[in-house]
Amino acid sequence: GFYSTLLLTQTPEHTLTQTNNKTEILCELKKEHTGVYWYRWNQERQCFEFLVFFNTLGKATYGTNVSQEKFSVREGRPHSSYSLHVSHLHPSDSGTYYCSVSQSSQLLLGTGTQLRVVDALPPKTTQTPVSKKPVPRTTKSKAASREGMALSQLGLPGKRALL
Repeated sequence: GFYSTLLLTQTPEHTLTQTNNKTEILCELKKEHTGVYWYRWNQERQCFEFLVFFNTLGKATYGTNVSQEKFSVREGRPHSSYSLHVSHLHPSDSGTYYCSVSQSSQLLLGTGTQLRVVDALPPKTTQTPVSKKPVPRTTKSKAASREGMALSQLGLPGKRALL
């Protein structure tokens, strides 16, 4: 079975990023192990999807239909930290990612990292009353539709805080 444990600490806990960006999830291990497994919890199918196993010799074994272009693992301090890099992000990559090690026929799960991939980051919420907001918002969306991709890559004012 799967056991969650604080012996595997993942950072960040939550991450929100835009489509086509990339992200990195760090896993710190305080256990002896032969390598680290990465899984994604599929909310729809209620199951764990195996992504990649990275052994202590630095060899990666990928799950079925898992793209090596998309997922890569890097080792940090020898055998004590590993990071999963996910590139070309798509909303379908959203989910909770877990690192895991095998311990006497059990799989110990990390603390989990919730990844949300969205086409557009929500505007930063401030404490100002809603009534004051509509004016700048309309100019922003007009500018955004005119400039299209270029502006969203530069990051509109107020959106940068989430990146």
